[in-house]
Amino acid sequence: MAYDLIIKNGLVILDSGEIETDVAVKDGKIAAIGNDLGEAAEEIDAKGLVVSPGMLDAHVHITDPGGGHRDEWEGYETGTKSSAKGGVTSFIEMPLNQIPATTDGKSLQIKLDAGKDKLTVDIGSFGGLTPFNLNGGIQELDEGGVLAYKCFLGTCGDREIDGDFMNVDDYSLYEGMKQIAKTGKVLAVHAENAPITDRLGEIAYKNGETTLAAYVATRPVFTEVEPIRKVILFAEETGCRVHICHIACPEGVEEVTQARERGVDVTCETCTHYLYFDTSELDEIGPVVKCSPPIRDKENQNKMWEQLLAGEIDFVTSDHSPCTPDLKDKENAFEAWGGISGLQNNVDVLFDEGVQKRGMSLTQFADIIAANPADRYDLDNKGRIAIGKDADFVLIKPNAPYTLKAEDLEYRNKISPYIGREIGAQVVHTVLRGQTIYSQETGVTDQPMGEFLFDSSSTMKKAQTN
Repeated sequence: MAYDLIIKNGLVILDSGEIETDVAVKDGKIAAIGNDLGEAAEEIDAKGLVVSPGMLDAHVHITDPGGGHRDEWEGYETGTKSSAKGGVTSFIEMPLNQIPATTDGKSLQIKLDAGKDKLTVDIGSFGGLTPFNLNGGIQELDEGGVLAYKCFLGTCGDREIDGDFMNVDDYSLYEGMKQIAKTGKVLAVHAENAPITDRLGEIAYKNGETTLAAYVATRPVFTEVEPIRKVILFAEETGCRVHICHIACPEGVEEVTQARERGVDVTCETCTHYLYFDTSELDEIGPVVKCSPPIRDKENQNKMWEQLLAGEIDFVTSDHSPCTPDLKDKENAFEAWGGISGLQNNVDVLFDEGVQKRGMSLTQFADIIAANPADRYDLDNKGRIAIGKDADFVLIKPNAPYTLKAEDLEYRNKISPYIGREIGAQVVHTVLRGQTIYSQETGVTDQPMGEFLFDSSSTMKKAQTN
């Protein structure tokens, strides 16, 4: 046979636009695009379906290993299976909330060992920037092949747990950015003003506030904008490439746009949940929808959509940050874990809300879920349907509404704010490097076909997982 796989008759999203054509795969790579491509060992009929590059979710938390503290949170097996079912063929995992946090060469190796023979999709790693890894940790992570770095300006981690993550102070941010600049890699930042949000939260809690609306009020927009400005200023001073994670307000996006216009190497993302939920419905849903930065009002959301469609927001992520149900099942919203399980419902929700409801072009859809994050994190083999790229695809059935049920989820803990919602499109088939890892007919594969992704200049490479 000339090819291993041909996907036929689909509406294929290329950089130049969408076209009804066939795509052929050989040895895990896209080998040909066109009609009458010949024979293949396997054919997938995609008639009536949109063939998109598989999503690269650039912001996912996998809590494996749990270190005896978070063992029942999301692991590699369930996390990557939910990714496959949702059409996410690759993701980049954050250096927290696993124990130990990924802050040096040793902890990176522990992470890689924990994922061995468990991956259904491909995974890259962020390394952490914390106050305690400035003496060699940054360099070890670079040598280990992390794709980028991540730090928190908002408070994070549990100081009673040895090896847990920790947010940076101003000096650690400045010194860390100088070191990361020398690697040429990107520093991704959780931008919230910790002293103000922490204190406002303490006051509200002591005053007897319990609602999610009250929680949102303790994290006003300016507490997101101020640290974004600081990060940009530090980037100009140090030459560090930066990326602002999960922006939840248009004012924050404006700061990034203005900085980019004056030559700063800065990008930003928002999350699916900020484009879908708004403050008015949070207390009805409950703490399962709590996150930080918080979900804001409808006017805020509408402006974020305008900025996304205008190209000011580079890509969209899930910030999949799961926990056990008991940490969400709280009467007082201030006591609940702040993270949303959303990895499995990136593609279908974004296609419905963006393409079907707001007229987003298919090429922009493919850019925000795949091409742009691949470009930002230098994953040259990912992100596009083009000859020579990895054969990663998600096949989407448009105008096919369904209601999400808990039993549909592959997560270890089947909780999500999208449960009970009607979603207007369906992921029907997911392909990783030419191999089917999910279809509606057969479900998610039991074969661990995923690989760890490393920076191409890394000295450790994939030998670490062998």
